[in-house]
This record gives sequence, C-alpha cells and structure tokens, in this order.
Amino acid sequence: MSGKGGSGTNAASADKRPNELLASWFVRSGWSKGELARQVNRRARQLGANHISTDTSRVRRWLDGENPREPIPRILSELFSERFGCVVSVEDLGLRTARQSPSATGVDLPWTGPQTVALLSEFSRSDLMLARRGFLGTSLVLSAGPSLIEPLQRWLVPSPPAPLGEPEPAAAPRRPGRLSRPELELLETTTKMFRQWDAQCGGGLRRKAVVGQLHEVTDLLQEPQRETTTRRLFKVAAELAELAGWMSYDVGLQPTAQKYFVLALHAAKEAGDKPLGSYILSSMSRQMIHLGRPEDALELIHLAQYGSRDCASPRTQSMLYAMEARAYANMGQPGKCKRAVRMAEDAFSDAEDWDEPDPDWIRFFSEAELYGENSHSFRDLAYVAGRSPTYASLAEPLMEKAVQLFAEDHEHQRSYALNLIGMATVHLLQREPEQSTRYAAQAMQVAKKVRSERVNTRIRKTVDNAVREYGDLGEVIGLTEQLAAELPETAEAV
Repeated sequence: MSGKGGSGTNAASADKRPNELLASWFVRSGWSKGELARQVNRRARQLGANHISTDTSRVRRWLDGENPREPIPRILSELFSERFGCVVSVEDLGLRTARQSPSATGVDLPWTGPQTVALLSEFSRSDLMLARRGFLGTSLVLSAGPSLIEPLQRWLVPSPPAPLGEPEPAAAPRRPGRLSRPELELLETTTKMFRQWDAQCGGGLRRKAVVGQLHEVTDLLQEPQRETTTRRLFKVAAELAELAGWMSYDVGLQPTAQKYFVLALHAAKEAGDKPLGSYILSSMSRQMIHLGRPEDALELIHLAQYGSRDCASPRTQSMLYAMEARAYANMGQPGKCKRAVRMAEDAFSDAEDWDEPDPDWIRFFSEAELYGENSHSFRDLAYVAGRSPTYASLAEPLMEKAVQLFAEDHEHQRSYALNLIGMATVHLLQREPEQSTRYAAQAMQVAKKVRSERVNTRIRKTVDNAVREYGDLGEVIGLTEQLAAELPETAEAV
C-alpha cells in the first residue's frame, strides 16, 4: 500500500462509498481536483508536513470514499472554511474525526522549537479564521491544578544543546534567511507599539492585528535563519503570543488566552529568555486569580520566581512579589500577603539602582501599578475576611495614590479604569456608597474609551453590589441608569 500523500485507505474497499458530503462542498467551491491538491500541498508545507504530496488521483479517491490521515482532514477543513467564510468541520466533510493526543490539544505540549512554531502557526491561523465571538473559547477547555502546573514545570528543564531551527548540514552551512536586521528591528518595534495600544485601548481593539502579526512571525521562523536571528524571532513570537493571550483574557476568551500563554512560554524558552518566561507565568497567574483559583496562581508565581531568580531585574521581581501577594490575599493568608507586599516595595526601590535597561514588557509596572496591585491585595483580603474594615483601610491610601498617578498617565487608561473601580469597591467595603458611586461613574467614563470586557464586567459587578446594599439611595439609582445607557452589555471580542 502506498504511503504517498500521508493518507491511508479503508481496509475493505468493497465497503467504501462515495463521500457525498465532501463532493458537495467540492463542487460548490469551483475548484478543480488539481487546484485542491495544490492547495493541500501548500498548506501542508506551511505546517511542516513536507511528506505530503497530493495529486488529482488522490483527491478522486477521497471523493470516492477514502478517509485520509491527519493532518489532511484538518487541512481540508481549513481550506473549505476559508473558501466559504464559515466553519466547515471535518465531520461536515464526511471525514472521520482523528483522535488528537493530549499534547496537541492541551497544556502538555512538546518542548521543541519546530513543534512550538507549528503549534503557534496552527493556533493563530485558526484564531484568525474562526474568530467569531467565543468560537475558539468554546472549542478549548481550561486546564487547572496539576494538569496545568506539572507540564509547565518543564520550562525549567535545560534544553538540549542542539542549534535552534532546522539542523545545519555538516558539509555546507545553511544559507542565511531573507530577514534583514532592520526588518527584525521593525518587528520588535511593532510589538512595542501593539503593547502600547493594548494599554491605551484595551484588548478588544487590536487583538486580531496582534494574532495576524504573530502568524507572520511563525512563517519567518519556518524559514532558514541565522541562529541569533532565530532566537530574536522566538522572543518576538513569545511577546506577541503573550500579548494575544492577554488581550484574549481582557475580552473574556479565557481558554484561548491560556493556550496563547502556554505557547508563549514555549517560545520564550526557545529564545532563552527566562525573565520573559517569568512574565508570561505572571500573566497566567493573574488569569487564575480572576478565575477564582488562587492556589494555582501561587504555584505559577513560585515557578516564575524560581526560574528567573538569578536573572530577573528588580522591577520584574517586584511585579512577581506583588502577584504573590494577590494570590495569598485570595487564599486568605494575611501574614504571607503582607510579607509579599513588603518584598514588592523593597524590590521596586532597588530598581532605581539597576544599571541595565528593563525590557519593554515590564515598563507597565510603574509606581502607580505597584500601588494598585498592593491595594488590590488588601482589598481582596478584606473580602475574604468577611468585609474587614481593617484591610479596607489599608487598601484605601494605596489605591488613592494609584488613581492619582494613573490620572496623569494617558498611556495606561485601562489600569486607570481598573483602579477607579478598585476605589469604588473599597468605599463600598467602608460603607461609603456616595463616594463609591462617584468613583464608579468616573470609571465608566474611562471605560468608554477602552474595549475591555474585563473592565466592563468589574463595573457591572460593583454596581450590582451597590444596588444590593444601597438600592434605594439616589446616587445608586442614578448610577444604574448611567450604566444601562453608557455600558450596555453588547461588547464583542475581536
């Protein structure tokens, strides 16, 4: 039996029936058998499946009922989905669904450069093609607990000493890639620009652009490049994947966000950038806190701290301590929370004496952000401790400083909105509803400038809490009317 085309035949050809579903889609596409074969081969090469060589006779056998092996069913699904502008699943084409291994679908992925590139390419392409609200989010499952933490611990395992990218022939050096230094620097600058847009406008406005740029970078990683260029490209890919994950988290696509974070961590390892890896883990930790899993958040932060203990800058260390405090606060451990808050403050004070420039991805962690994170830790402690006025009083002065500093910072509007909401919740904890509604109304004005479902959700939750406790108060009634008029629940993830 021939293995040509990476496809197999059904054991009993007598039982084989023409695939009427595939034939229907094929006829409507307007493609010839040769054109479909060429598209399958081209897409297979993009996926790194260079063994596939499809021809017109192979396409005819599929139409006659032969069921091809993976990745051809998935490739056909993508091609027909793109052709018709709607999701055309493997089952819609009358093909058997291949059983995917856990390594291909979950968190436990292979820690190798070529497979990281292939998975990034495949996932970003699917996201771009099928990015209706929630589609990827509902086709994925969030991982948590040991199934999340244990695979990520392999981030700390040293990579083999083999060169990155395709292995070079012994006889002759590989030809240099087509990417020039100015082009690589432009990619790095574009990544910084995307990060600034996210901070100013929220995750909903530029998410598709980031995913598209990530997909372009994976194309470059599949070309032959110098080893130093490959490392820098992996670093760009890691930053873009983290940002795509962050934006997905911001608009409420939680499983999609986690998948991007995991792939970003893999790319950071290929880049040899441990501080960047620790930053990615901190984003995953923040997501776990948001999802009500502080124990997982703490494990992720400890993994980040251990992995970057000898190379992270004081600013990065301060951010990790602040996230550790958030995890302890949500676990109801005030002593450890306060200690982590102090460590965050001490590390941040050391940043002034740090000689080396910080990477762009940690620039967001300013004095305002430090105040905001630590105040949120005390605010969270207050809720966990049964609305404790003691912890609320610790949160208020820090939150007030954060709000004042963010009011002067036009680059981080989402953070400004989140801290205004934080002040509103603190005043609710202190039974001061009039002050709470004032800050919530301010947050609403800022929220209209950013596309962040996370901000909108927190405003709605704060208003709901105010209504539950002080629903007869005129200020609260006015706030609910303002919310209905200015932030209706129509935000869409893009």
